[in-house]
Amino acid sequence: MKLLIIEDELSLMASIVQYFTQEKFGCDTAVSFEEGIRKIEDYQYDCIILDINLPGGNGLQLLRYLRQNKNRDGVIILSARDSLDDRIAGLDIGADDYLTKPFHLSELSARVKALIRRKYAEGASTLEIGILKVDLPSRSVFSNGQPVPLSKIEYDLLLFLMTNRNRVVSRQAIAEHVHDGPAEQIPSTDFVYSHIKNLKRKLKEKGCHDIIQTVYGLGYKLSL
Repeated sequence: MKLLIIEDELSLMASIVQYFTQEKFGCDTAVSFEEGIRKIEDYQYDCIILDINLPGGNGLQLLRYLRQNKNRDGVIILSARDSLDDRIAGLDIGADDYLTKPFHLSELSARVKALIRRKYAEGASTLEIGILKVDLPSRSVFSNGQPVPLSKIEYDLLLFLMTNRNRVVSRQAIAEHVHDGPAEQIPSTDFVYSHIKNLKRKLKEKGCHDIIQTVYGLGYKLSL
């Protein structure tokens, strides 16, 4: 799972990144309106945590830009302002949730996970395709009821392919989505091949044969 945290309060940003890294999320960061725009134009995220007050603009302007450009990344707005008007404006523009500062990181985590469940599993705690079942809260995978032990990257890779079922996903898109560090620091996409190979082997051992196809010159596709 990949998050983008757009927040200019560096101590808060560091705390959010540390917390979600421990929760096995990948985190990209931006500290200004312009940097936030560059990140959302270049990469896809499971959830964007967006502060309203930013150098060079504000979060509501950035959110409006997102939605006008048909970007459907999930967005949780953060703001020190406890104003009903701000909340209504953010939700009207297209925010998925709103959290007022100060807040507990555990509450932010719960809201991020709830947003991801709504986005990928229609609010359910599990995502099921054929004989495959993913338990989102525990990050566990089962095939025909048998647990499939996956590494963090393999889990993120499988979930990314499942949520793009029957669509070809490029190696570059996969690399950006599962890479643990900042997306712009990916040295190459070669590591994707080895993780795809390991994931296919583990699924095959549990009865899922050839559900991930290589589309030569384009990327990979999961079909069930």
